[in-house]
Amino acid sequence: MKTVKEIQTTDVFERLRNGETITPDDPQTCKIREASYATKKLLVRMNNSSDPAEIRDLLGQITGSEIDESTAVFTPLYINYGKHTRIGKNVFINFDCTFLDLGGIIIEDNVLIAPKVSLLSEGHPVSPDDRHSLMVGRVHIKKNAWIGANVTVMPGVSIGENAIVAAGAVVTKDVPYNTIVGGIPAKTIRVIL
Repeated sequence: MKTVKEIQTTDVFERLRNGETITPDDPQTCKIREASYATKKLLVRMNNSSDPAEIRDLLGQITGSEIDESTAVFTPLYINYGKHTRIGKNVFINFDCTFLDLGGIIIEDNVLIAPKVSLLSEGHPVSPDDRHSLMVGRVHIKKNAWIGANVTVMPGVSIGENAIVAAGAVVTKDVPYNTIVGGIPAKTIRVIL
């Protein structure tokens, strides 16, 4: 367990990126909220733009990384932090998606993301006494995966290369490559040959 001095000197975003649970009494929790409000200012501009280049530029500012011109984002897109999201080349993100990325989100090349997809790298403990703590787990969408409409991907889940997640699924466990999953919770439907 870290001492109070270690917590105060280690950046809360670095600790989140490393998978650490953040308690509500952590002295740096206010930084998370401040960063989210700064992201929201950019999101308002991005979500009111119809220019693909401007959308990519603003998303690049939100994520702190360059968004390749082969990537298309249909707004609105909602992100609570942004700096822990990485988006590859030739990615398509459709309308009305939500990314909670404090735990990290990686979207590799050639990924298709349908409308109303939620990528959630954050959650809370089950225990009522600890419920206001923030738990994280990186979400990783690998190359050429297709995430169907209204899918929810939970913290710590990887979607394998060439996998398909059927519309409406809730993904709570890793999806192997070349596999189609669906349902709540998502289960294997078949393997893609």
